[in-house]
Amino acid sequence: MAEQEAGRRFGEHVVVRRHGHVAEFVLDRPKAMNAVSTEMARSIAAACEALAADRDVRAVVLTSTHERAFCVGADLKERNSLTDAELVRQRPTARAAYTGVLELPVPTVAAVHGFALGGGFELALSCDLIVADRTAVVGLPEVSVGVIPGGGGTQLLPRRVGAARAAELIFSARRVEAAEARELGLVDELVDEGRDREEALALAARIAGNSPVGLRAAKRALRLGHGLDLRTGLEVEDAAWRSVAFSGDRAEGVAAFNEKRKPQWPGE
Repeated sequence: MAEQEAGRRFGEHVVVRRHGHVAEFVLDRPKAMNAVSTEMARSIAAACEALAADRDVRAVVLTSTHERAFCVGADLKERNSLTDAELVRQRPTARAAYTGVLELPVPTVAAVHGFALGGGFELALSCDLIVADRTAVVGLPEVSVGVIPGGGGTQLLPRRVGAARAAELIFSARRVEAAEARELGLVDELVDEGRDREEALALAARIAGNSPVGLRAAKRALRLGHGLDLRTGLEVEDAAWRSVAFSGDRAEGVAAFNEKRKPQWPGE
């Protein structure tokens, strides 16, 4: 029990704690406002690999230990110390961190407060849902320092808010405060200050009460089908349906419904 409360640490800056079937993925580099260094990127990727392989996990919540920031993006101090050749070699490591979050096979919820900028906002965008408190400030300011969003921002943001809105936000490099972020669809739920983690964990717990087989298949269909033409997307959906139609979870779900009881999901 003590080990569960303390969590499993991946390197120095990432901790994973379990809350039943919900895994809390904690960014824990407070002295740098969770800026993503090469070491931290490796830890994020390693934690994602472990979570993806854990069939007991039904939902993941991405949180932060820093009081004033979710994550301020790439570690620019480290980035500025790298030679061009070192930066090229570091790129796959950075990409693996963002891709790891994006490709988690279960539903993911980001709990955002304070600054979520650049790569920090891209980590949140890599999640399925974003819960933010009223202190949140989000944005992709990369063009203001001579680069572009490189953690998925140019692809994930237009999928959330449309091409024109994403272009305005990326080209202007502006920061968006919580109320406007909710209005624009940059975040999905706006909660009172200091309650982002609590509300995100509660949302994840509700999600985790559903069939683990169904959740994974539904996420797969949503992600693979997005952007396809309707007919092709429906084929993706049909394949996902076939993968669960004869599962133990489906049999248990139907039985529990008929017997008016809570399902005991076998997870297969």
